[in-house]
Amino acid sequence: MIKFRKKKKRRTQNYKKHIGQVPGTLVYTGEKSGKLIIESFDYNKDNVEETVLLNIQDAVPFKDTDSVTWININGLHYVEDIQSIGEQYDLHPLVLEDIVNTSQRPKIDEYEDYIFAVLKMLYYDDNENLVIEQVSFVLGKNYVLTFQESEGDVFDTIRDRLRHSKGRIRTLKSDYLLYALIDAVVDNYFSIIETLGNKVEDLETELFGGQAEESISSEIQQLKREILKVRRAIFPLREVINRIEKIEHPLIYKRTITYFRDVYDHIIQVSENIDIYREMIWSLMDMYMTTISNKMNEVMKVLTIIATIFIPLTFIAGIYGMNFDYIPELHYKYSYFILWGIMILLFIAMIIYFKRKKWL
Repeated sequence: MIKFRKKKKRRTQNYKKHIGQVPGTLVYTGEKSGKLIIESFDYNKDNVEETVLLNIQDAVPFKDTDSVTWININGLHYVEDIQSIGEQYDLHPLVLEDIVNTSQRPKIDEYEDYIFAVLKMLYYDDNENLVIEQVSFVLGKNYVLTFQESEGDVFDTIRDRLRHSKGRIRTLKSDYLLYALIDAVVDNYFSIIETLGNKVEDLETELFGGQAEESISSEIQQLKREILKVRRAIFPLREVINRIEKIEHPLIYKRTITYFRDVYDHIIQVSENIDIYREMIWSLMDMYMTTISNKMNEVMKVLTIIATIFIPLTFIAGIYGMNFDYIPELHYKYSYFILWGIMILLFIAMIIYFKRKKWL
């Protein structure tokens, strides 16, 4: 009976969903998780109203209010609801397509009535596994729409500032709200970088301390892949923030550009740290291979010394182990003991010689 191996799930399965589709077709490429959650913060200088909306239609009245509104939508796999809010807010079909395409590269697009941006939100879960989640932003005249894959984000500080009127967030327009949200994402990058740095230092200490286990090679490879994922998610953001700095759009006020410059500086700092850790992890891999090579050399050195010690002893044993009829030394009374003495002296002399040469 012939048994066939079960085929592994192809990694490109989600990407194939886009092949042959009409441009603007909404195809969710991530993993379905959780339910649709819509929360809104409608605020002005004097008050704020926080609401959990029951459906997409409840978000429509906030489009034309005099106050500023932040509508946060969790659950990109609810494609019909995403399409519905896109129609209500006059979003281009290609924008909606990019929102549900979780493999989208960080970018920014300018439209007449709104600005669309895509970022990657990074955080570690309870098991210290890196989570990369796509977050899309739509900046309108008096609103900001955010689209997330699932519940849980890094915006709790923004919610707290809105509730308690901390800082100037409730006194400025929607462009400042966009800055605050992007800044929260970027600030969380520093905690990611700190965790990566701790992991690199732990591996370095383990490797140089001589306490490395056999699994350290897989740990180094896993950390290297993790750093590359972080780099791939963060590096394109420099271009996005740089474009916002130079943008000439009525929705972005000049006073807010200064704050985006600060975000850009943070991105540069994070990028430089990523490059440093990337070089360090490559150095750790080289050091690990060198350590393995040195251990192998130590083993070979010990085996070579043992073989060198036994070569003259084996030679002597071979000479007197030949089956000739006449070997004069065999007839002496103390020849056996003399031979043992010579072999022991040779052994001790070679040990002393190797010690002086510092080979032992």
